[in-house]
Amino acid sequence: MPTLFQLLASTPSGGRRGRLLLPHQTVETPVFMPVGTQGTVKAVPQDTLESLGAEIILGNTYHLYLRPGHQAIRRMGGLHKFMSWPRALLTDSGGFQVFSLSSLRKVTDDGVQFRSHLDGSSHFFTPEHSIDVQIALGADIVMSFDECTEYPADRARAEESLRLTMAWARRSLDHFRAHSHEVPWHDLPEHENGVPHPSFAWVGSHEHQTQSLFAIVQGGMHRDLRRQCAERLVEMDFDGYAIGGLSVGEPRELTLEMIAEVLPLLPKDKPRYVMGVGYPDEIEQYARMGVDMMDCVLPTRAARHSLLFTSEGRLNIKNKQFAEDQSPPDPACQCPVCRRYSRAYLRHLVQAGEPLSATLNSIHNLAYYLAIMQRVRTSLEPTPTDRPSGS
Repeated sequence: MPTLFQLLASTPSGGRRGRLLLPHQTVETPVFMPVGTQGTVKAVPQDTLESLGAEIILGNTYHLYLRPGHQAIRRMGGLHKFMSWPRALLTDSGGFQVFSLSSLRKVTDDGVQFRSHLDGSSHFFTPEHSIDVQIALGADIVMSFDECTEYPADRARAEESLRLTMAWARRSLDHFRAHSHEVPWHDLPEHENGVPHPSFAWVGSHEHQTQSLFAIVQGGMHRDLRRQCAERLVEMDFDGYAIGGLSVGEPRELTLEMIAEVLPLLPKDKPRYVMGVGYPDEIEQYARMGVDMMDCVLPTRAARHSLLFTSEGRLNIKNKQFAEDQSPPDPACQCPVCRRYSRAYLRHLVQAGEPLSATLNSIHNLAYYLAIMQRVRTSLEPTPTDRPSGS
C-alpha cells in the first residue's frame, strides 16, 4: 500500500507537521480546506484559490448527486476535470446533509430515504450508494457514510446513531475496497493534445494514484461512546480518520472535549480530520492539538454577510464607520484584497448590492484562514534533529 501520510515532526503538546501524498497534490498539514459545496467555493474562481495557496478543497456528495448528477460528472472525466481544479479534492459522504433534512428523511438499518430539497423527489442513500457516488466524482479522499446526531441528543439516541455509523462504516469500507479502482480519472488519457491532463497531475514518486477512504467517529457528546467508536473504527484499518458530529450547536467547550478524547486513540501514522470547524482561533487551537485537516463554510458564509476576519478582530464591513475609511481591511494582511482595496470601497460594494462584494470578502477571509495554517505549519517545522535519518 503506497504511503498516504508522512509525519514530519510533532510537539509535546500534540501538534503535528505532516504531509498528505494524494494523487493530485502533495498537501502540507495541518491544513484548512475551503468548502466547494456544488463544485465551487462560493464566489471565488479556481485560479484565485490556487493563487491563495489552497491545496485541497471539498465537494459535496449530496448536492452534486442531485445536480448535475454524479454519472454526468463521471462521463465528463470526474469532478477535477468538470470544475477545472487540478489539485486535491475531498468529498463528504452526504450523511450530514441528509441529517440536516430532518423533516424530509427516514433512517433505517439499510440507509436513508429522503426527499430532495430542490424538487421533492424521493431518493435512497445507502453506504454503498454513497461510495459509488464519491467514486464517480473521483475525489482524492472519500468519506464513509455515517449517521450524525443532533444536539442535544440523549444517550439512547447517541447509541443508536453509533450502531448505525459502525455498521455503515464496515459496509462503506467493503464496497470501497471492491470498487475504488473505478475512479473516472483512471479512464482519461494522460495527455490531451500534447498537454498533460489536469486530472493526471501526479506528484513526486509516491505512487499513491487511487482514492483513500476515511472513517468518521461519531458518538454524540458522550465520551465513552466516542472512545468506543474510535477504537472499533481503528480496528477496521481505514486510510484516515475524521471526527464528525461537531459544531451542531454544542458549546465550544464540549467540542474541545470530544476532540481531546478522540485524538489520542487515532493512529499516529494516519491523517486526522475534524469536520466542519470553526472560527480562526479554533482552527489554530485544534491544529496545535494534533488535528491535521479541518474544513468550514464560515470564511465564505461570513463574507457574504459582510463579516471579515482580521488581525484586529472581526469587522462588519457594512458599518457606517467604514464609509470613508481608506485603510486596507487588515493592515497586517498581504492578500490581494488588502493590497488593493480600502474598507470604504468594500463597504460601498455591500451598500450597492454588487456581487463583487462577496468575491472580495471571501478572498480575504480564505486568505486569512490559509495564513493561519501556514503560520502554524511554520511553527511546527522540524528541526534538523527532528528529521528522519536519511531525509
